[in-house]
Amino acid sequence: QVQLVESGGGLVQPGGSLRLSCAYSGFTFDYYAIGWFRQAPGKAREGVSCISRGDDSTYYADSVKGRFTISRDNAKNTVYLQMNSLEPEDTGVYYCARRRRMYYGCSAYVSEYDSWGQGTQVTVSS
Repeated sequence: QVQLVESGGGLVQPGGSLRLSCAYSGFTFDYYAIGWFRQAPGKAREGVSCISRGDDSTYYADSVKGRFTISRDNAKNTVYLQMNSLEPEDTGVYYCARRRRMYYGCSAYVSEYDSWGQGTQVTVSS
């Protein structure tokens, strides 16, 4: 059974940092990219970052480049999202998701991902 479980969210002041974790099971990372998405109240879900299978190529949305870093630990079956210099605009529910096996590389298209975690809330506020 495929599962993805996010953790690490919370309340942080502007300029602060958080590290999100996505623990996955039921599949091998060798065949899938993993992406991070977020959804703010009243807004559509948007792609934030992704790490691909094989060559570990990555994708970052323009709004988070230079502030967020995605990485993975194969031994722990976990993908991380290190978020620094957080801004109020980063507030939302963060989800990790598995990209469909038919695709190579990364993308920010929600429809290309077939399994999702339950999400973790990130709130950036003073």
